[in-house]
Amino acid sequence: MRRVKLDRIDLRILRDLQEDGRMTNVELARRAGISAPPCLRRVRALEEAGYIRRYHAELDPESLGYDILFFALVGLDSQSESVLTAFEKMVGDWAEVRECHMVRGPSDFVLKIVARNTAHENDLTKKLTSAPHVATVHTIQAIRTAKILPGVPIEERAAVPDTAED
Repeated sequence: MRRVKLDRIDLRILRDLQEDGRMTNVELARRAGISAPPCLRRVRALEEAGYIRRYHAELDPESLGYDILFFALVGLDSQSESVLTAFEKMVGDWAEVRECHMVRGPSDFVLKIVARNTAHENDLTKKLTSAPHVATVHTIQAIRTAKILPGVPIEERAAVPDTAED
């Protein structure tokens, strides 16, 4: 994977694509202050370098019947690599687990989980508590979400000086 030295234009492209991945290349180029062909080359270079992992649509969970969002703090009875990897694989196969993070602290993992209703949430919690090597599970149900931003903050001032259009 070839690394690209990010300049102000690259950072602007990343910020705009992070906000709207369906933006046309022409609009992206206009916002970045360059023409479309070099903009497309820059986007492809950013993809190849791994700065852009993928594109997706953000869906409304409630519209699709998932009325509950909850987090599970999971402690395992062992932190051996084989147990950790097996747990990650297991929850990776559960469609309702939308995120799985190994964490440092009193728990080993934090899971972000969606459920259709309270009964579904309870079923998922029981499935989790009865899973191999799971010692503790603490769930936290979200009441409302005030902020969701994809990705990471992009700050133009961190860029190197401008380079040529290509």
